[in-house]
Amino acid sequence: MTARAAIFGCSGPKLLPEEAAFFRDAGPWGFILFARNIQSPEQVIDLVDSLRECVGRPGAPVLIDQEGGRVARLTPPHWRAAPPAAAFGNLYARNPDGAREACYLNARLLSDELARLGVNVDCVPVLDVPAPGGHQIIGDRAFSADPAIVAALGRVQCEGMLAGGVLPVIKHIPGHGRAGADSHLDLPRVDTPLDELRRTDFIPFGALADMPLAMTAHVAYTALDGDRPASHSAKIIQDIIRTELGFNGVLMCDDLGMSALKGGFADRAQKALAAGCDVLLHCSGVMAEMREVMQQTPALGGKAALRCAAALSQLRLPDKFDAAAYHQGRFTAATISNPQPGRSNSRVKGRSGSCSRVNSIKASTSISGSCGPLVRPARANAPHMPNTQRKRASVRTACQARTKASKPSAHQKA
Repeated sequence: MTARAAIFGCSGPKLLPEEAAFFRDAGPWGFILFARNIQSPEQVIDLVDSLRECVGRPGAPVLIDQEGGRVARLTPPHWRAAPPAAAFGNLYARNPDGAREACYLNARLLSDELARLGVNVDCVPVLDVPAPGGHQIIGDRAFSADPAIVAALGRVQCEGMLAGGVLPVIKHIPGHGRAGADSHLDLPRVDTPLDELRRTDFIPFGALADMPLAMTAHVAYTALDGDRPASHSAKIIQDIIRTELGFNGVLMCDDLGMSALKGGFADRAQKALAAGCDVLLHCSGVMAEMREVMQQTPALGGKAALRCAAALSQLRLPDKFDAAAYHQGRFTAATISNPQPGRSNSRVKGRSGSCSRVNSIKASTSISGSCGPLVRPARANAPHMPNTQRKRASVRTACQARTKASKPSAHQKA
């Protein structure tokens, strides 16, 4: 069956019979996981396998928002607590090379954790550029208020994800940093002139326009298309995102359930598709809402189908990566001291000897705060085609060996 142009969530840690029947009939392109779907590594593997079995596609995208900091669906004690993006931006001010290295390694660790669960898409990096008066819904989820730093670290984070067999999603295109409201609750309106947007907000998205997937912002830019949010604006999607910024990957809307959008779910879905979104994103797992979205959701075809196929073709087996050094300490980022003289700053991309390079980074890095231990079971065959039996055994082994981690912090919806 041809996949339909939607990504759906489900209600809990295990598929309900009604959900399984709906997904088999609807055939969405992919799925997304939230904290309500997460209990343990073994349970997540089972859920991911069940979702893919419903649609009959072993490589179907399974997404998650695992940014680090306050937006993390996988939390201690089963998974480490990664730092927020702003930690790497703060490091960059003192040591750009060290910050790039730390950001890459953090992304590589995140992708390692996700791939062994069968999760093959992470909704990172956040490429929004915070501005004075912007709502804290972005806050430390952003790397920096400097668009050049956001672009540099965003690129590195994408590289780390791709090297680990996980696709990144650049968000929230064309920029959420100036939004004065939380788009989960209301429609933000940005009155900034277009020239200023081009000098700031647009820069990181143009720099990373070669990435496979992007997520729109539910933000109205009055200089571009009045009070119409980007997710529903053909002018913004075609003239700005596709043409000016040059993004030709899969464009998904942000969650249709957010209050920035008005009207029924069929209407929200229709407007997003008509504006030029390739795929609809609906996160709540509420069955009545999903059924309404499906009233307007076509089978993938034309350019949208080609873009989706091209995105999935970038999935690959993880590069070799030695994370064992992280069992001996805690990976955190808060401040960086001056590097030792003569220290190489070449980025580790899974080469043998990465363990010694990690130690050299630690030697030149002043670390504070706790991010918890890395739980690293043995690698499975492929990140997007899980081998359940093998993964269960490795998960059990890792869980038996893990140390007690800190209590999870409250989740905030991305």
